[in-house]
Amino acid sequence: MEYLIHILLGIFATFIGFLAPGMINMTAVQIAIEKGVQKSRVFAFGASIIILIQASIAIYFSTYLSQNPSVIESLEVGGIFVFFALAIFFFMKTRSKLNIKEKKEKEKGYFVRGVLMSSMNMLAIPFYLGISTFLGAEDYLKMETAYVFTFVFGAMFGAYLLFFTYIAFAKVIIKRANFIARNINYILSLLFLVLGIWTWIK
Repeated sequence: MEYLIHILLGIFATFIGFLAPGMINMTAVQIAIEKGVQKSRVFAFGASIIILIQASIAIYFSTYLSQNPSVIESLEVGGIFVFFALAIFFFMKTRSKLNIKEKKEKEKGYFVRGVLMSSMNMLAIPFYLGISTFLGAEDYLKMETAYVFTFVFGAMFGAYLLFFTYIAFAKVIIKRANFIARNINYILSLLFLVLGIWTWIK
């Protein structure tokens, strides 16, 4: 049961971090419309593999630092700044219009494109570091190898599930991309603000 909970935590964390329409999500949508669902799924799988690696790196640093009692407080303070920074980031995104650029793409290499594009997401590791620190401090996430593995697997599965959802509703999303992006970014900004305040109070 605890392993299932850790998988669900990984899925939930990824949905929070990648829910807003962004570079990876909207590229998956664009590929689905222009090249077909199958190729967009290959792209999404490549992106999801990198998210697993990024989540693993973040939790490794979180575990390594938390083993030293003297830095636990500093780590939690760092998590507060990450949450506030993400709150500001998503709020600023509500002020910008989402541009979907049409490009001529090659007929192959969608997996590699997913890998490369996901690797360029510099917010992933700080996000997973902050969220794993928060979950660990609340005793939801156990920093043992088996539980960490199930969490990062959940993060990868959650990413693919989220991308698949974008792909499935590609035509709807492409028509109302800016409306959807603005409202989701407001929600995420408020969520990270609440998490930051909650961690600060504790």
